[in-house]
Amino acid sequence: MVYDMKRKFFVKIVSDPEVDLRKSIVGIACAAQAVQDGYDVHMFFAANGVKMLNADFIERVNQSGMLPNGKIVELMQVVTEGAKDVYCSTGSQAANGVTKENADSVLLSGYETWMTWSGPPGVISLSAACNVHLVY
Repeated sequence: MVYDMKRKFFVKIVSDPEVDLRKSIVGIACAAQAVQDGYDVHMFFAANGVKMLNADFIERVNQSGMLPNGKIVELMQVVTEGAKDVYCSTGSQAANGVTKENADSVLLSGYETWMTWSGPPGVISLSAACNVHLVY
């Protein structure tokens, strides 16, 4: 099959990974695959999906044995380094105890270079610009 490489993927992670970790991982893996395949990927982490941006949470996932050691870290690096945009919900972060003021001690390293704090305006803007939508 030949695919149009101009396709833009909007991947939204909203599931609580503490309730359905596999769904969150599948979403991250699909986003990473799209990046590796050369597509433009635009990510938005919202609701309890923002936990996937928490450094301690990612380390717990890494230690859980659900994936080979280091695989979730690798997938998150592909997404954070390769996606065109990575947004997170400011309100959802706050509901999980993360603010711009304490983010340095909670979020994945380097977040300030690849992540944009936003809310519904970011969701609408990114989703309107994309022609493929994946929601996990």
